[in-house]
Amino acid sequence: MSTVSDYFGSQVFDDRVMRATLSADVYASLRKTIDEGKELDITVANAVAEAMKDWAVAKGATHFTHWFQPLTGITAEKHDSFIAPAPDGSVIMEFSGKELIKGEPDASSFPSGGLRATFEARGYTAWDPTSYAFIKGKTLCIPTAFCSYGGHALDKKTPLLRSMEVLSRQALRILRLFGNDSAKRVVSSVGPEQEYFLITKEMYDQRPDLRFTGRTLFGAKPPKGQELDDHYFGVIKPGVAAFMEDLNDELWKLGILAKTEHNEVAPAQHELAPIYTTTNIATDHNQLTMEIMQKVAARHGLVCLLHEKPFAGVNGSGKHNNWSIATDSGVNLLSPGDTPYENAQFLLFLCAVIKAVDDYQDLLRISVATAGNDHRLGANEAPPAVISIFLGDELDAVLRAIETDTPYEGAERMQMKLGVDVLPKFNRDTTDRNRTSPFAFTGNKFEFRMLGSSNSIACANIMLNSAVAESLRIYADRLEQAEDFETALHEMIKETIREHRRIIFNGNGYDEAWIREATQERGLLNYRTTADCMPHLMDPKNVRMLTSLGVFTEDELRSRRDIMLENYCKSVVIEANTMINMVHKRIAPAITRFTADLAAQMAAKKAAFPGLACSYESELIARLSALTDKIVEKSNDLEKALLGCGMTEDIVYESALIRDTVLPGMTELRIPCDEAELLTAKSYWPFPTYGDILFSVR
Repeated sequence: MSTVSDYFGSQVFDDRVMRATLSADVYASLRKTIDEGKELDITVANAVAEAMKDWAVAKGATHFTHWFQPLTGITAEKHDSFIAPAPDGSVIMEFSGKELIKGEPDASSFPSGGLRATFEARGYTAWDPTSYAFIKGKTLCIPTAFCSYGGHALDKKTPLLRSMEVLSRQALRILRLFGNDSAKRVVSSVGPEQEYFLITKEMYDQRPDLRFTGRTLFGAKPPKGQELDDHYFGVIKPGVAAFMEDLNDELWKLGILAKTEHNEVAPAQHELAPIYTTTNIATDHNQLTMEIMQKVAARHGLVCLLHEKPFAGVNGSGKHNNWSIATDSGVNLLSPGDTPYENAQFLLFLCAVIKAVDDYQDLLRISVATAGNDHRLGANEAPPAVISIFLGDELDAVLRAIETDTPYEGAERMQMKLGVDVLPKFNRDTTDRNRTSPFAFTGNKFEFRMLGSSNSIACANIMLNSAVAESLRIYADRLEQAEDFETALHEMIKETIREHRRIIFNGNGYDEAWIREATQERGLLNYRTTADCMPHLMDPKNVRMLTSLGVFTEDELRSRRDIMLENYCKSVVIEANTMINMVHKRIAPAITRFTADLAAQMAAKKAAFPGLACSYESELIARLSALTDKIVEKSNDLEKALLGCGMTEDIVYESALIRDTVLPGMTELRIPCDEAELLTAKSYWPFPTYGDILFSVR
């Protein structure tokens, strides 16, 4: 029986395979490209392509594809076979360095936000050698960047790689000032926790809203939801355990470091967490993880829901982005050590993050903005839309001591006493875990908790890397010119703490009093919806920072604003049309049929028992009739709101219109429908209820 170590990464053309299949010279040259960004020679590319093809064919692959991440938020692939005709009528298997390095997919149908005209169909994919190729099914998948004929980035990978490069460059300037001449690169790393729901395929197929939009647009609260907290970390049901076991196997074969699995808070909700890896690879792996989750679920008669809020009244699903930075030798630059007060380098990098989050809180909010995530942020299972940083008591005390030039007394490590002699004693961490904070320090990393479960993690990490790089650039410019490094360093840390203290909050982020304090007293931003925040991507300070660092061009930024707002508008309109369709074809007829049958039964009872009041039936008929009228009225109102959409080419105005008219109309339509569900006999109601769906998996 094979163990995990026997098959882990068996479908990946990783370093082990490269060492075994490439000559020493070719391998050394490729490593220089991967580790130091050196240009790849075509002779080396040819050798790598040949080895890659032979390895893939031996494992049953017949095709290859340049696997990329367009601005749809999901992945894309066009498969080409390895076959080439031979003179004798047979075929040979070929794959050249040219095919490895560059592909030419049709770019016309991918969103570009105006970066190219529709008739300008040519696009290019370019091999990313820092992310290993892998086999999926019978296809060799080569991770690539994707750009237009004019050179504009049409994907999420290209700006992510740019942001990682600029962060490394600016961090190295700081390290050199601290006497570190050995580090060659600074790498941002991420471990993205992935939340999701599992429901049966049978239930899914009966819900048009789930099939068309990924979330339920109607549904009354069931008698039991998550009130007892009995699902969180509870015993995993056999059907779910079988799914998780199968999922782990598939992920491990692809070299994805799936580590933790457990039940989450809501019924039918679960989580998978991987081990840290380089941000670029973590982004590729997370895209693969979401795809494989859905494929494995289908094999088990299940559906994996990745929408941020598939069910009202219970927790939605997020994706916690655990972010850190380290040197190429593995030194974590966000590790405070035993004495953070004396660790000047750590404090400077910590201050760079604090400054970055405060200066560019709008970009962080923009990076997680989707129509789905708007329903989740600010609910009691997710951080509010207001950005703040949690540092914990010890670090906060350290910063206050520096800010006020007072001695730091130090935090005494408190030993936890569990009251049972046989249990081991251990020291309490000096930093608690604040689950209500959007951006929390958790020992040697920051946990950015605002991402939605369906989001690509690329966008959040592009903005985070870039904002921190900008802080480090400002610091390096100043410190490199300082006559007295120690004095300048101390003053700069002090200045950062004083100017950006408003972003630090260690309390309860769910408290309404905090939202008032944050916005009214501290002046922090509170962009509740995608339509509120996305236009600010083009604010001059944001354009200036991102373009000066070379992460985006101004045209690329504008394209992303327009694409995200267009996607927001389309998503909401699809949901609204789905609601109207469900009401007219299923919900209203079901209520009417039940009401008519109830009236007929009441008439029969009165005929059989003259003088009988039949108050139960009378009252129920009256309530349902009134609700039916209200449902039709609100459905008509929603249709009118939709007629007002699509009348302008100004996508910013359009998104605001949809936010202010369509979304409220959807809420108003849902209320009477959900009330009617509670009053209508189950045999008449046309869809599985929340109780049916959330407790369907065994």
